[in-house]
Amino acid sequence: MGYGNWDDRAYDAGRTFRAARGLDDFGYTADVRSQPMSSWKAHPSLDPKGVKLRESRDSDDHGNSLPIAVLFDVTGSMGRVPRIMQEKLGKLHGLLQRKGYADDPQIMFGGIGDADSDQVPLQVGQFESDNRMDEQLRLIFLEGNGGGQKSESYELAAYFTARHTATDAWDKRGQKGYLFIVGDELNKPRLASRHIRNIVGDKVNRDIAVESIYRELADRWHVHYILPNQSSYYHDSEISDYWRGLLGERFLRLDDPAAVCELIALTIGIGEDRIDLGAGLADLRDIGSTDEADAVGKALAPIGAARRSHSVGALPAPTGDDDVDFGN
Repeated sequence: MGYGNWDDRAYDAGRTFRAARGLDDFGYTADVRSQPMSSWKAHPSLDPKGVKLRESRDSDDHGNSLPIAVLFDVTGSMGRVPRIMQEKLGKLHGLLQRKGYADDPQIMFGGIGDADSDQVPLQVGQFESDNRMDEQLRLIFLEGNGGGQKSESYELAAYFTARHTATDAWDKRGQKGYLFIVGDELNKPRLASRHIRNIVGDKVNRDIAVESIYRELADRWHVHYILPNQSSYYHDSEISDYWRGLLGERFLRLDDPAAVCELIALTIGIGEDRIDLGAGLADLRDIGSTDEADAVGKALAPIGAARRSHSVGALPAPTGDDDVDFGN
């Protein structure tokens, strides 16, 4: 819900405590993996089934809330990215707030898997302003499987964000939030109604076209897809062409996965007109992220070019029926 304030000292103390005792930062993953696969499940606080809304609301502490959703692909080698994010969460928050990129950022984390094959295909936390964002990030189950079909269930995460979130930024100010999907594969060909029913719990009887749900999502969110250099798919033109066709310049290729926090922060700062790309890269060098600055500058070059030409990345227009009944 976005109450409270971030505390760097508490965050650092927690990391030091776990390191000193040999505890995994992602302790829930370690606990679940010690059990039979048939019993694997999302932590109750991140289970999307039956959730009405995840809400980002203004409060006395945060009167200008900005919702930010970061949803990771947790299959295969992509499980490294949430760990990078957790290691740098303090730096992300520092860039957003102390550098003035966002007045009152409220961050929601989640995990994405494969609804056709995984035990835990979707996990979604709450919007938080304080150290609970670190707690929910560490509760994500890093399943690490995936279906091996060059696709994961990103479209299911898009559906949940489109239909099961509410934000004061939009309701009060008409201000879009920021969604970052971090992955390395394609959406499923269709958003299957059986997946919506089984995983989210909505009574939906018709499959939904992927382009349709992303257009719906874009009404209230600036939607970005980050492809980190984490697998062979980073060099796969089919992946790049697909996401570029869906999201335009908001498809971001990131040479260095270690720069994911910095990329998210600068994307928001630029989107909120708090900085331009040059100033943002200078900020990164100022806080010691010199190596990351090169990767971020390259990733954000398309957005910088688009802003200079006053163009906006658009989702493609409908080409046919958005909803199709497949009898699922």
